[in-house]
Amino acid sequence: MTSALTLPNGSHLASSAWPESPSGSQPLPFELDHLLALRVPGLVATRRHIHSHPELSGEEFETAALIARELSLAGLRPRLLPKGNGVICDIDGRPDGPVVALRADIDALPLTDVKDVPYRSTKDGVCHACGHDVHTTVLLGVGMLLAQLADLGELDGRVRLIFQPAEEILPCGSLEVIEAGGLDDVVQIFALHCDPNQPVGKIGLRVGPITAAADNVTVRLTGPGGHTARPHLTVDLVDALGRLVTEVPALVSRRVPANSGLLLVFGHASAGTRYNVIPSEATASGTLRVMDRDTWDEAPKIVAQVVRDVIAPTGATVDLEYLRGRPPVTNDARAIQVLTAATHAALGPDGVAETPQSMGGEDFSWYLEYVPGALARLGVGRSGPNVDLHRASFDVDERAIAVGVRVMVQTALRALAAAR
Repeated sequence: MTSALTLPNGSHLASSAWPESPSGSQPLPFELDHLLALRVPGLVATRRHIHSHPELSGEEFETAALIARELSLAGLRPRLLPKGNGVICDIDGRPDGPVVALRADIDALPLTDVKDVPYRSTKDGVCHACGHDVHTTVLLGVGMLLAQLADLGELDGRVRLIFQPAEEILPCGSLEVIEAGGLDDVVQIFALHCDPNQPVGKIGLRVGPITAAADNVTVRLTGPGGHTARPHLTVDLVDALGRLVTEVPALVSRRVPANSGLLLVFGHASAGTRYNVIPSEATASGTLRVMDRDTWDEAPKIVAQVVRDVIAPTGATVDLEYLRGRPPVTNDARAIQVLTAATHAALGPDGVAETPQSMGGEDFSWYLEYVPGALARLGVGRSGPNVDLHRASFDVDERAIAVGVRVMVQTALRALAAAR
């Protein structure tokens, strides 16, 4: 693929790409709606190319190169992050104007794509099952349109496009972007995330926390090992592991307010290889998620104490690794006002949808530790039963790409105007 302007040979659109402005919406300035309609097939092709060529967190080198090429074709001057697996690109408008940032994450998940589609992943064990291919494509489309406004002298400041690697792992890729100067001079930052529970044409908005904090917890238990006929002569690590994974989550939740929404779930547990051998090592790992920021600050101390209390009677030695992940994404009220106005303009009065706080984590939260901003949910629901994020069969209604572009262009323009 050399350009996002044409569909690959043999490709076709699975659904209408919504080339016309939605009913009740306001037109984009300077006939950008017409330009977007011309760009839609190419944007769909770009999304499909990225989907079929996914890259794991920290390894997004080809994806970053594609992004840089497309932005260069639009007359922009992208720069790669120090590792070469992410891109920052400023669209320069009036030099005395503010700087507003828009962020997309670009990494994929370690899953095998099971969809029967022409753009199925070509890499075994790697799949865009969280919609980051859509996020990336939307931001490319926004860059192409805003570059036109900048060329006309009609951009009231600078818009920074951030194509971030490594959202799905720890340490978070957002911290790399911040360290590389991605937030320098930025007054507000915005992002979209795919939501299969909302139909196309809906944007989920919420003031305050919209995601949960998310940390990783790994507990390693050790003992001398021994024979299952004589557990009294050793430390029964299988018994200790069972207590750990069943008792600790419940006890931790009793140490915090019920409305904090704390959830500790172990997704992996292992011990031993033989039915008649008590092992000398056992491990459990999982995630701790919590809706409340104050409880998140206290969580490592609480978990450590409960694990020690539960395991102490068993005699096992405990090694606890508590890896801080990301705080909740807490949407700024003024930023949500900007997004609300932008959504009304882009999609009409029915475009805004209420959305609950999710137990999922998102490292967009780290940007909001430095500058105000907001994360919105982009409806990508398909006809029939929807498949949740992080499943190997996840897919989107591609009409959402044009919707996302319209909303984010309007968001950037309104944010610049409000910050002047």
